[in-house]
Amino acid sequence: MNEHIRNRFDFVLLFDVKDGNPNGDPDAGNLPRLDAESGQGLVTDVCIKRKVRNYVSLLKGDTAGYEIYVKERSILNDQHEKAYAALGLQSEKKKLPKDETKARQLVQWMCATFFDIRTFGAVMTTEVNAGQVRGPVQFTFARSVSRVFSAEHAVTRMAVTKKADLEKERTIGRKFTVPYGLYRMHGFVSAPLAQQTGFGEADIALLWDALLNMFEHERSAARGEMATQKLILFKHDGPLGSAPSQDLFARVTVEQRADVGVPRSFADYCVEVRKDALPAGVEVLELR
Repeated sequence: MNEHIRNRFDFVLLFDVKDGNPNGDPDAGNLPRLDAESGQGLVTDVCIKRKVRNYVSLLKGDTAGYEIYVKERSILNDQHEKAYAALGLQSEKKKLPKDETKARQLVQWMCATFFDIRTFGAVMTTEVNAGQVRGPVQFTFARSVSRVFSAEHAVTRMAVTKKADLEKERTIGRKFTVPYGLYRMHGFVSAPLAQQTGFGEADIALLWDALLNMFEHERSAARGEMATQKLILFKHDGPLGSAPSQDLFARVTVEQRADVGVPRSFADYCVEVRKDALPAGVEVLELR
């Protein structure tokens, strides 16, 4: 039984990239995302959620209760129609059923069916309205610990698209990479919101598994070598928590080693998790 979680969690995820583009910016010609003022690299929360979704889809397939709502070539209105059909209801353009019980059942059906809805929430107010739900799991942007350098590479293509182009010069393309970057992301899990969506103990175990292994099945020429290096959990002994998240995050320090000029591996950093004098009701768990 996937009983909803009863503990609040705050967590720190450390992952790195070598000779790859962890998250291209479409507004900047697909250059790696950067903080223009500090030079630190950025990876959006949406990017990490996409990798979690992909991992769960790969692992669970079409297993009942673990379908993915936001996926490639998914038609959201069709996803919503499934809920209406399952509950024997007729949809009305852009409107929820006037009966609050039926409207609530629609949202509950969507949460029970789709892992990413009961995890991250969703706004499902399209032409076929299935309501909206706030998810218990949220991520921040990931930010590199040190400044990163965005390298640009010229690449050529030997083949041509059509015969008329056979005598033309080879096509030149551009590729952008970060030689090395260690990124830090913070995350939050709300037990009260988990109760509303049905996010349970089996789901949170799957979330941790996904965060640890999501890069193993995302290999590509653009990604380079990406890997989760550490996942540090702060588990509270109750649903509302026992300490502010910022105080707990401050206990995790990640610093470039003094004898390293240009970091090129995880070993070039020192990671310390301070476990002394923890606030009452908080436990630290290191999953890697």
